[in-house]
Amino acid sequence: MGLFTYTLAGVGFLLIGVYESFLSSSQTLTLTTSTKPKTTPLSSSSITTFIAISLFSFFFILNSVISLIDASNSRDPTGIVLQLEVISIASLFLLYSVLGLLKHSNCSVKLPLPILNLICLFGFVEEFLLFCLQRKDPSGIENRYFDLLLVPIMVCIFSTILELKSPESDFPRLGRGVGLILQGMWFVQMGFAFYSSLMVNGCYLHEKSRGNYTVKCKGHRDYHRGRAIATLQFNCSLALLVALIAGGYSIVCKKIGVGGEFMKYRPIGAEMQPVDNQARFTLDSDGDDDIDNENGIKEEGNVVSHKVLEAVLVPVQGVNGNGSHH
Repeated sequence: MGLFTYTLAGVGFLLIGVYESFLSSSQTLTLTTSTKPKTTPLSSSSITTFIAISLFSFFFILNSVISLIDASNSRDPTGIVLQLEVISIASLFLLYSVLGLLKHSNCSVKLPLPILNLICLFGFVEEFLLFCLQRKDPSGIENRYFDLLLVPIMVCIFSTILELKSPESDFPRLGRGVGLILQGMWFVQMGFAFYSSLMVNGCYLHEKSRGNYTVKCKGHRDYHRGRAIATLQFNCSLALLVALIAGGYSIVCKKIGVGGEFMKYRPIGAEMQPVDNQARFTLDSDGDDDIDNENGIKEEGNVVSHKVLEAVLVPVQGVNGNGSHH
């Protein structure tokens, strides 16, 4: 049951994040390629997203109620408190989705977009505190997984704060979608790491109730190996996410037709070809030119010297002739 719950939760986060990222990126690229100015903010989530969040939140509340009943039957006060916290978080997101649907409907009750984003921010902050302060067993391997889960939650918090500051931009919505995708991937990973045969060797799951569990190991080396494997799994998830984002972005660009003018490029050596053709020369031509230039300079020098000599000698001869007659 735990594997099914984590997998379903991860797939829900993943689908919502993919849909939000696709919408925000396509809208941003469309506005980039179009010449029309942006008149209305597109940062608000769509009706489909709000419906998905409402169903997703209702599933979390139902699952937490079942776990709350199990914790009550098992006389586990820690499990009861944990499920109450999960119910409060899911209720915030359910309120966010319902108010978002009212905003998109013809109902007279419409809250401004900053109020919706503020409710969403409170939900992410409460989720962050839940996994940050949840230390049922200080030495449990699950604490390492919860610490790594704080990274995508922080991405969602930071993106929501940016959306509060600039609601007309779609980039915060894109960042929040990426954070939701990473959350979904990590929830699926935690489900297989806790409730399947993919658990670290030497470790086992100890459950006090349906929602209160810890992963214990036999020795000190097993604890270190379990934490190291968790870090490695998270790094692989990040690498996979980067590859998926790059592939998805290229597909969206190709679908919308972005970069048509920028993709028309010439080879690096194309602009150098005319210069190369003009710069072709032979040693004979250069040598002949140099010889002709030198001969011309010498001939001009000889002509000038002859003229100077004639200008000097003619008066001298005239003077000598006149003296001889007298």
